[in-house]
Amino acid sequence: MTFLFFLLLYTVLNCCEGHILLLLDSSGSIANYEFSRLLHFVTELLRPFSLGRGHVRVGLLQVGTNPNLEFGLDVHSNQEGLQKALRSVSQLQGDTNTKAALRVAQQLLTETDENVPKILLWLTDGVQPGDVDKPMSELKAQGVSVLAVSTVHGNYQVLQRAVTPPLESHLYSVDIDNIDIITEDLREAIIKIIRAERLRVVHLTSHSAVLQWRPVLSADNGYYELSYKSRWKTYTETRRILPGDSSWVELTKLQPETTYTAALRPESNQGLFNTLSVDFTTLPDILSPTVVSVSDSGPRQIRVSWGPLQPARVQRYTVEYGAIPSGHVHTVTLRNQQNFTLLNGLEPGTLYLVTVSALHVNGKERAMSVRACTQEAALPALVDLQLTTVERQKVRVTWKAHQEGLKGFWLSWEGEFSKSSSSKPSAYLPPTSRSTRLTRLAPSSRVCVSPVYGWGRGDGLCCTAERHTRWLS
Repeated sequence: MTFLFFLLLYTVLNCCEGHILLLLDSSGSIANYEFSRLLHFVTELLRPFSLGRGHVRVGLLQVGTNPNLEFGLDVHSNQEGLQKALRSVSQLQGDTNTKAALRVAQQLLTETDENVPKILLWLTDGVQPGDVDKPMSELKAQGVSVLAVSTVHGNYQVLQRAVTPPLESHLYSVDIDNIDIITEDLREAIIKIIRAERLRVVHLTSHSAVLQWRPVLSADNGYYELSYKSRWKTYTETRRILPGDSSWVELTKLQPETTYTAALRPESNQGLFNTLSVDFTTLPDILSPTVVSVSDSGPRQIRVSWGPLQPARVQRYTVEYGAIPSGHVHTVTLRNQQNFTLLNGLEPGTLYLVTVSALHVNGKERAMSVRACTQEAALPALVDLQLTTVERQKVRVTWKAHQEGLKGFWLSWEGEFSKSSSSKPSAYLPPTSRSTRLTRLAPSSRVCVSPVYGWGRGDGLCCTAERHTRWLS
């Protein structure tokens, strides 16, 4: 073998993962010489690929009067077995029943749970392939990439409709004696579809990175050598040895906003594997808090939130708040896993300065401030609560209210069977309500109606239902 072939072998080995199903025209319209040339072309096309689960899986389906599955996708896990099987394939002869073969191909390529790229490579002379438009369209709709190689006397219009774009790299029409000239171009087209991203960054922070790769070794047949370094020459290279069954690693104690190069070399006495590499840049060094917000503001309370949470880097949070310009400053200290607090006892219609500080484990302290204004003291939300007996068992509850800012009303009362209970019956009513009816009240029951705001429940009114006669059931 030439040096160029070894270079090609090293480049393609371990590059890809996917399914390739060969749909080979084996009918009587193919001459014996042409059939043997197609088989030789396929052997050279696939020779550089790593085979088996986690790599490239190859199957061969022959087209004749009846389709014949020469070998399925699970059969060959090494090149020696695949090459031997391809050399021993015999031509079927008979009719070109491509439509029937495509039904088998559809079953083989789409009834698998593996989420990997799938390719149907159609090798044909293109003579009377039959009505293949519908099954080819169904395959493509299910995510299968269709590529085709035809001898020069093929039906080019049918082939154009069958293949997956782009036509210039997925459809080849070539004289059988010169078929070898398209080997590299077709192989490159296949690699673009099934190339596996072997080493990638799946999580990144300012001081760490998690790298993941598709495993190619096992615990008993090798190990990985990982090395990584900053592009700045002031940092030395770090090397680590990882078990053969590992598939991820976390790099820690990295510098923020720094570009690193990581390389992973699988070492095994069972074969030669590519050294995988990836470049990444760590995130800026973010010290919490970077955002402080205020919500659920009421006349006497506001909710303060901040982030991001960094419990591994923050010892505690401190919230300071006081009225502007010269109000007394109050302080609340919170644990490092809390990112909000409710400030109560505030003055209505008052502007406050709220400062959230984080004390970091490295001794640094970061603070952010916001201004927040409490709502004006509202007019009495409820006035003129009345209870009126309307029937033997019913009391009508009516009230008047200032509707601005209301989210609804909270109604509570004492029922016949709740007088001795610690809980009272209650109900929520929409903000447009101004009356309701209650039944089965306890004697001298106390009925209360409270306004509900976005920040909570406000002060309400209560009234006692005087009743001297027992209602009949």
